[in-house]
Amino acid sequence: MSTAPLHGSGTAHRITALAEDLLGGPLPVRLRAWDGSVTGPADGPVVVLRSRRALRRLLWQPGELGLAQAYVTGELDVEGDLGEGLRTVWAAARERGLRPPRLTPADRARALAAAVRLGVVGPPPSAPASQAQLRGGLHSRTRDRAAISHHYDLSNEFYGLLLDDTMAYSCGYWASDDPGFTSADAQRAKLELVCRKLGLKPGARLLDIGCGWGSLTLHAAERHGALVTAVTLAREQAAYVRARVAERGLAERVEVVCQDYRDIEGGGFDAVSTIEMGEHVGDAEYPAFAAALRRFLRPCGRLLVQQMSRGSTAPGGGPFIEAYIAPDMHMRPLGETTGLLEAAGLEVRHTESLREHYVRTVAAWHRTLEEHWTSFVRLAGEETARVWRLYLVGGALAFEEGRMGVDQILCARPGPGGHSGMPATTQRWYEGLEKP
Repeated sequence: MSTAPLHGSGTAHRITALAEDLLGGPLPVRLRAWDGSVTGPADGPVVVLRSRRALRRLLWQPGELGLAQAYVTGELDVEGDLGEGLRTVWAAARERGLRPPRLTPADRARALAAAVRLGVVGPPPSAPASQAQLRGGLHSRTRDRAAISHHYDLSNEFYGLLLDDTMAYSCGYWASDDPGFTSADAQRAKLELVCRKLGLKPGARLLDIGCGWGSLTLHAAERHGALVTAVTLAREQAAYVRARVAERGLAERVEVVCQDYRDIEGGGFDAVSTIEMGEHVGDAEYPAFAAALRRFLRPCGRLLVQQMSRGSTAPGGGPFIEAYIAPDMHMRPLGETTGLLEAAGLEVRHTESLREHYVRTVAAWHRTLEEHWTSFVRLAGEETARVWRLYLVGGALAFEEGRMGVDQILCARPGPGGHSGMPATTQRWYEGLEKP
């Protein structure tokens, strides 16, 4: 790998020399600064610092969050393929042991002196408008509602453009490698798989917690004749689902409730589903959440949890996700979640990893974002569009590299004598899912 000399006097050279000193190794990227100076590996991804303000953010907020703030505001950019750029940086961090700086007093003094010479010293820049600003106690009802609203109430038009016609905003099930098998087919296969795992039949009562835009609710009611109670905290979602229910003549089968899961009363449901909602519950609150899921079920009823996870030794989520996408999100390894469900009195009957499926799902959303970039900017503004670009590219990479996962966990509430009500075999769950 060829590297440009670092003894130049340009801004890029001075920044790179300081960064490599603090990180303890060579930067894996090529750097172009606002004065036109360039340095770094000739074949590396090109990071562009468009203004001094990007460095000021990093001075006040070293690490992932400062970089994300500079990127979403356009003060920092990456030329070419953003995914390849992030992949290169992550690989260097693993292989060369590069770490975000933990600055000693001497490091801070040296960085401050360099910042003075570069003209970037000043008060901390305001957080970008797209960054969540939550108040109140962690996982209080008010704060949880605000956290959900921050992400899901962006606008139904925005999500309608991003997602396929199922409006499913969760990992699809890519049951076929046929080129004609689309992201919408993968979502329909996932919805059908969930219904089969739950054993839904006409008249079965399903509680869909965190129903999103109603993809599972509508599928279960239309295709399986289930009687569905759909629950969401997002007002935009509730309004959308109610409109689709009326449009499809399903008012007698579907009730849409805009409320917190902690306020759900009653039980006796044949099945409960929670699709990528458990990540928002919180670590301390999850045991009570698992107990509530059991309480909602009748004996021998089934629960399907589809939930993102993190690796046992690698982090998932991170400061960017928590600040811009899913505030207060908490992910844990799969084994810890199954342990919490078992501790609540549920029997874990089956788990299935969909990690590779999420790589393809997120890639499809990212293609849509790039193909309709102008429309997304018109709907939400360029800053929010850049948030989503970084989110989708970084998310796909996290699933690809195993730093994040997603799993379907099927549980039963044991009945008298420990009877589960489950079939002895599972192969019929998957029959025919590959057909578009």
